[in-house]
Amino acid sequence: MSDSVRLAKRVAELARCSRSEAEQYIEGGWVTVDGRVIEQPQHMVADEAVELDPDARLQAAEPATILLHKPVGFETIGDDNPVTPLARPDTRWPEDPSGVRLLQRHFHRLTTLVPLDRDASGLIVLSQDGRVWRRLTEDRDEIEQEFIVEVDGEIAPYGLRRLNHGLHYNGRALPPCKVSWQNEIRLRFAIKGVQGGQLRDMCAQVGLRVVAIRRIRIGKVPLAKMPVGSWRYLPAGERF
Repeated sequence: MSDSVRLAKRVAELARCSRSEAEQYIEGGWVTVDGRVIEQPQHMVADEAVELDPDARLQAAEPATILLHKPVGFETIGDDNPVTPLARPDTRWPEDPSGVRLLQRHFHRLTTLVPLDRDASGLIVLSQDGRVWRRLTEDRDEIEQEFIVEVDGEIAPYGLRRLNHGLHYNGRALPPCKVSWQNEIRLRFAIKGVQGGQLRDMCAQVGLRVVAIRRIRIGKVPLAKMPVGSWRYLPAGERF
């Protein structure tokens, strides 16, 4: 049996490249050990079969941002039934158009951004990228979000006008937003700076009971046709 060595050393010998280049290959998911992708350069190997993908490219592994269609009942804040574990390799949307190669490292240290109420569904953002974190945290109140809200009951006189402008929440006047009927039971909200529970309270103020809430857009990024519980990557060219 051969002595164990770090995988990066073995790949450097195999590819006749520097140790740092070998680490990039490994972290990029281009290296297999006995047929299994290993992304840790420090992984120890002895007599195992180490192979470098013929299509391997030298490029730094970028932090990932995942767009997930959250089901009802999962928390985006707190540890009670958190939504983050839903982002797994097997739940990736088969029609993901991003072209991003799936890596196990993309599921580590994800931060949930732009929270969504437990009883709501729709688009949420899980990210490792500090640039995305800053955009969605520091500029959150300037980014428009779009919701489809299913309601029950009879809307009060001038209720739609009041939903657009004229209501209060948590003791403060709400800024104007854009609310319209999508059909006879669904309202479409385009709103900035929305807080937890706000949409339900707004509807209650005009005599409507909320049945369901689904977020379909954050800034310029849509939920589109992605099924509940599935996810896709945010590609480099897509911006909120």
